[in-house]
Amino acid sequence: MKKAILVCFCTLGLLAAGDFKHFALDIESGIIFLSYSDIQIPKSTGTLISFSDELETDPAFFIRGRFSYYFNRSNMLSVLGAPLTLNASGSVDHEVVFEGETFAPNTELNTVYKFNSYRLTYEHFWFIGDRLRLGLGATAKIRDAEISIADSAKVSRKTDLGFVPLIKFSVVWKIIPKLALVLDGDALAAPQGRAEDISLAIHGEISPGLALKGGYRVLEGGSDVEEVYSFTWINYLFAGATLSF
Repeated sequence: MKKAILVCFCTLGLLAAGDFKHFALDIESGIIFLSYSDIQIPKSTGTLISFSDELETDPAFFIRGRFSYYFNRSNMLSVLGAPLTLNASGSVDHEVVFEGETFAPNTELNTVYKFNSYRLTYEHFWFIGDRLRLGLGATAKIRDAEISIADSAKVSRKTDLGFVPLIKFSVVWKIIPKLALVLDGDALAAPQGRAEDISLAIHGEISPGLALKGGYRVLEGGSDVEEVYSFTWINYLFAGATLSF
């Protein structure tokens, strides 16, 4: 009898372990549009120019993805790839000095704002009842950035490849068993600048292991140092899917 009970408990444990999905692939895509982008490079000798107010920046499509490994219900490790490129064009009625190059007034300018982000994240979760999950962790971010201005004769660009530490946080509230409101983000501020990547989305499970989502994301921040003054606010409207296995 005792042996039968032990076998029963072991079987239930194996079934529970089989139901838990350790891996998740999250893909989202949509449209991005600019609220503001103020650039001055270098800060001491460059011209402050607004890519949003003085030039015209067209909305653009994006795609980004995250692959996650869940050690258990309470601990997760993930990698994220989030490429981003915005193009602007137009002319301004004043001289523009950018990274040592001078652009004459009323000249047609073409600019590129690239901000690719690659992140490694660890997050720990706390569960409050059956409907609320809180998460807190840390993100190691590699920033691959480039800002350039060009006219018909020349191009000047500033590139930056660097490491940025961020705080990871999340709140998941289950409205009903298969529908959740999710706040998720990476953020940190310092005297030299700040970075925020925060989203609010509705997630709906349509089948075991597959959920769809839609929402809004804001990417904001920049640097205020001698070499670069650059602050940008980008809005995302997105839809996506998460496959768990």
